[in-house]
Amino acid sequence: MNRLVILGAGESGVGTAILGKKQGYDVFVSDFGKIKNNYKEVLLLNDIRWEEQQHTESLVLNADLVMKSPGIPDSAPIVKKLIANKVPVISEIEFAIKFTDAKTVGITGSNGKTTTTLLTYHLLKSAGLNVGLGGNIGKSFAWQVAEDNFDLYVLELSSFQLDGIVNYRPDIAIITNLSPDHLDRYEYDYSKYIEAKFRITKNQTEADYLIYDASDHEINKWLGNNKVKAKQIPFSLTEKQSEGAYLNQNKQMEININHEEFIMETEHIALEGKHNLKNAMAAASVAKLLNIRKAAIRESLSNFQGAEHRLEKVLKIQNVQYINDSKATNVNATFFALDSVNTPTVWIVGGVDKGNDYSELMPLVREKVKAIVCLGVDNKKIIDAFGNVVDVMIEVANMQDAVKMSQRLCEKGDTVLLSPACASFDLFESYEDRGQQFKNAVRNL
Repeated sequence: MNRLVILGAGESGVGTAILGKKQGYDVFVSDFGKIKNNYKEVLLLNDIRWEEQQHTESLVLNADLVMKSPGIPDSAPIVKKLIANKVPVISEIEFAIKFTDAKTVGITGSNGKTTTTLLTYHLLKSAGLNVGLGGNIGKSFAWQVAEDNFDLYVLELSSFQLDGIVNYRPDIAIITNLSPDHLDRYEYDYSKYIEAKFRITKNQTEADYLIYDASDHEINKWLGNNKVKAKQIPFSLTEKQSEGAYLNQNKQMEININHEEFIMETEHIALEGKHNLKNAMAAASVAKLLNIRKAAIRESLSNFQGAEHRLEKVLKIQNVQYINDSKATNVNATFFALDSVNTPTVWIVGGVDKGNDYSELMPLVREKVKAIVCLGVDNKKIIDAFGNVVDVMIEVANMQDAVKMSQRLCEKGDTVLLSPACASFDLFESYEDRGQQFKNAVRNL
């Protein structure tokens, strides 16, 4: 039996452990820090051996294969020893791809990759494709390969994840842009970081696609000096593209791919800002390559966030930001909301559940949510899902109590997020009514 050792017991490590066990490996997980209790529970439930706050060399160096979590640098002593012993050290993406026939869209870049990933996922999911979301975001890709059966995955890939690939090749790759980042991991050599990003296309064939920002100086320079087999689909805000996406003379977004034209008025694109227009070009190019109908692309680009009750900043009170995302009536929408918040969060959630699977929110809840306020007639499913994950969980029966309780749980710099992931009809007329009541309660604090 092949011995698989996993360094790091976070989301990607534990996901890889589950997939490895399912595929018949002898699995051992080693974390130099403390393992979070919820991940320990998963490892124990799956009968997977682990250690924390150390790497016992006798248990690590005898591996046939090592999956290194992206947060661990190559300079870590245990990694150096593994490499010296010629033990293959790979990333989660490289490990998991062997066990699925699904196509993948791989997205990297210094900025915008999360938005582009979420927008691409939204476009494909809204069009009815059987699609998963993973990589540097959400539920671990390996974990999904073990437990789900998607035809297609949209993967956000960091340079650290790309460092550990050998054979992985995305069917469609996106490089949003390049700017100096994480240089401490690349010996302060920008060119090494750029090389890591371009690993996304190194195994691609003539049947694959590379979508990239044609106005990005570093991307152009690299493409000028290196051969790429994939078919290139550039996008630009300033230059016309015969094959690709650009702003035409009428300032419309125009995409020409495979002799088919797609045109959309930019003011109908929900995301604001030039950077988001580029992200929309990249995501829409994927949708065109996958033959999604023009009307569906237009609708998805126009309804992706940006409306009232959708991530609407209401007020800042005592340096606590209150956000109304009442329009989030499903898990997918709440995923976007939690992902957009960068401070400790009190999350108001609940209502009429539409058969929700809360598991895809789990990594975000672990990372960001300090307390949950349940606002619904029946909160059992939410309590079962997150009861062991957050420190504080409270049930309330009306919006006023939800907001007052949230205020009590907050410290300066926190966020209160109403993102219910459920329909509103148990306590409210509609999601608009729910959002309005939230805004009124906040203004009355």
